[in-house]
Amino acid sequence: MVREGIRAILEKEGDIYVVGVASNGQEAIDLARDHKPDVLIMDIMMPRMNGIQAAEQINNLKIPTNILILSMYADAGLVHRALQHGVKGYILKSSVSDELLQAVRAVANGKTHLGSPISEIVAESAINPQIRGKNNDPISNLSPREKEILQLIAEEHTSNEIAGLLFISEKTVEKHRAKLMGKLGVRNLAGLVRLAVKYRLVDHNT
Repeated sequence: MVREGIRAILEKEGDIYVVGVASNGQEAIDLARDHKPDVLIMDIMMPRMNGIQAAEQINNLKIPTNILILSMYADAGLVHRALQHGVKGYILKSSVSDELLQAVRAVANGKTHLGSPISEIVAESAINPQIRGKNNDPISNLSPREKEILQLIAEEHTSNEIAGLLFISEKTVEKHRAKLMGKLGVRNLAGLVRLAVKYRLVDHNT
């Protein structure tokens, strides 16, 4: 419903054409690779792969699209992680009706657009760098593949299901899981899930 609502807002404008709609982060990457849109609008909290992870991969793959993040979260850690991975715009869902079109047009032209609460966060953390330091998290030290597997674990996929989704062996998944536990200093799956939720790799309702 949210996706279709945003699509309707965009398609009312004569100068904006929606070339595709994705239901998760991996689909967003695939569509961006196929269509190379001027702008890719993504939520941070998406299944399979969240918006920041997808932005990271799109940036690494050098797909020529400008990314606009929609989020219900306005904390410095998420904002800086998004900007570090090449995101050009970040607005809150609560401001979509007022800011979406302005943000899309700005980002399409290669400009950075931050919603008013977000720009205040960025300015405050520039003045007080320790704010950013407080948001450093162990998740940021994981590889893109490790983040992807951690998110899938937190979404309650089995090792066999993860292997099927990622086209790898179940044994490889188990190796990644053991490595994740060592890197993150936890002893079981519950510990991995708690960290994924704490650092907003997944939504707490997932």
